Amino acid sequence: MTTLEQMRQAKAVAPVLAAATTEAKNSALSAMAQALCIHTKDILAANAQDMEAAKPHISPVMLDRLALAEARIAAMADGVRQVAGLPDPVGEVLSREVRPNGLVIEKTAVPLGVIAIIYESRPNVTSDAAALCVKSGNACLLRGGKEAYRSARAITEALQEGLAQAGLPPMLVQLVEDTTRQSATELMQGVGYIDLLIPRGGAGLIRACTENAKVPCIQTGTGICHIYVDRAADGEMALTIVENAKASRPSVCNAAEVCLVHKDIAERFLPKLRHALTDARTEAGKPPVSFRADERAYPLLGGTLAGADDFDTEFLDYILAVKIVDSIDEAVAHIAAHSTGHSEAIVTTDETAAAQFVRRVDSAAVYVNASTRFTDGGEFGLGCEMGISTQKLHARGPMGLRELTTYKYIVRGNGQIR
Repeated sequence: MTTLEQMRQAKAVAPVLAAATTEAKNSALSAMAQALCIHTKDILAANAQDMEAAKPHISPVMLDRLALAEARIAAMADGVRQVAGLPDPVGEVLSREVRPNGLVIEKTAVPLGVIAIIYESRPNVTSDAAALCVKSGNACLLRGGKEAYRSARAITEALQEGLAQAGLPPMLVQLVEDTTRQSATELMQGVGYIDLLIPRGGAGLIRACTENAKVPCIQTGTGICHIYVDRAADGEMALTIVENAKASRPSVCNAAEVCLVHKDIAERFLPKLRHALTDARTEAGKPPVSFRADERAYPLLGGTLAGADDFDTEFLDYILAVKIVDSIDEAVAHIAAHSTGHSEAIVTTDETAAAQFVRRVDSAAVYVNASTRFTDGGEFGLGCEMGISTQKLHARGPMGLRELTTYKYIVRGNGQIR
């Protein structure tokens, strides 16, 4: 089936879901989760084929994003069930105004219609995106990366089976069959069919969508996230936070890529950071982190002298760029110049410094004494997420159900004329 035909199908069936009750949508989500569990072996077999084909071409860190296991599929099913348990945003009255002439005007949340998601080698995005779209009343077109196509197809087939069992059209959730760039272009230019396009992936994908899309497009994902270790930081807390933010899962967008360290603490902190992220991790059998250090940090930290692009790179690997700064003003200025607007953190015991950092740093999520790894729909209580928006309109930060709706005005009268 061509991409155009799939867009037409999605447009045709979207009104069915838009009109569905909360109970009907939750029933469908429950059936979708059950179908994922029932077809675990089929999904794993498809994923094994994807893994075998991808091994010669992508890094071990990126292979981890592609890999599925029974536990990950069970987690995907749990994510779908969690979405079923969330409040339904559709039909919520956002504001109500009674005019002097008696008109009652209600601003009411409604589905967007058809949402297209272009993503790369993360099969779990397939079920996350589908669940959020179904609960928010939207049909969805999923365009996964070719490395994960077999996995995404097996997942989609299971989800469609669940929809059918619940009495809803299976074509409410579709995987785009064409994995060439042409299909991505068709989605970007699907005026009249696509109501919102969401790219989830690297900077190249997001740039291609925002530059070429003729339909509304959300910028998501790219995360050059910073941790600033202030002069008043608790050193042990800072070590724990930096290691978690960088090394717990370096291939995701909320992983830290840059550590800024105040000059007054650098001589004490950086050698400890080197030990914690290299020697101690190696001794524990964990991958060590390598450093891209500026000229002042290099003698204390080792690694490699930072190049011109290292503070503008989303490494998605066990690599951390490190810079010594003279003040919180310099830290904030560096973040303003190099951040992608995703997540930034300060580690400090100085409440004045924390307040200044929070007020001046303009990113979707700003942390005080916590890891950037919490920028996630599930950790924010939103259930699985559609992505992390790094723009300001119409969504910012983790995109949950509410961000997949728009609104219309419902006006009730008793014969008023103007």
